[in-house]
Amino acid sequence: MVAPTSYRTDRPAVPTRTLLRVIVALRIFVGVDWLSNALAKLINVDTFHWGFTTFNLVDRNTAMAIARQAATSTSIAPLRAFYTNVVLPNWGFFQWFLTAAEFAVGLGLLLGIATRLAAIGGLLLIAPIWIMLATTNQYLWTYPLDIFPLVLLAIVPAGRLAGFDGRLAARLGARWPF
Repeated sequence: MVAPTSYRTDRPAVPTRTLLRVIVALRIFVGVDWLSNALAKLINVDTFHWGFTTFNLVDRNTAMAIARQAATSTSIAPLRAFYTNVVLPNWGFFQWFLTAAEFAVGLGLLLGIATRLAAIGGLLLIAPIWIMLATTNQYLWTYPLDIFPLVLLAIVPAGRLAGFDGRLAARLGARWPF
């Protein structure tokens, strides 16, 4: 049987440049997501009214409630112990650490600075909560929708196109790992 002549196998169906632009758009979108939640924590406001819409973000109080729920819901003893004995009793420090870390992740992704490191930082922040809440009755895709783009951005050097990583890689060569 002969393959139809309308299909070309000598070039990709979608140009590489288009795929790179999609990844850049994803990087910027995820960066805005993390940055907006960091801003919500900074001003400690979770509900925003923009006239045509109202939406919620995760402020410091909500973040503490999520951490508390995760710690009490999990059967993973080391994570429960860490959150129960270290994070929650020292929330005064950890609320600001979380805010600063989310700003770093958001800015890193938005501007394409140390993009892979920013994505890994985001994973380190969100994965323990996801693991602890995996057995609760929540919307199935809540955390995977946050985690998958970060995994992709940790693998792909998405900051090298339309980001500072590209400039730093050109200047530092192989010494710039992001």
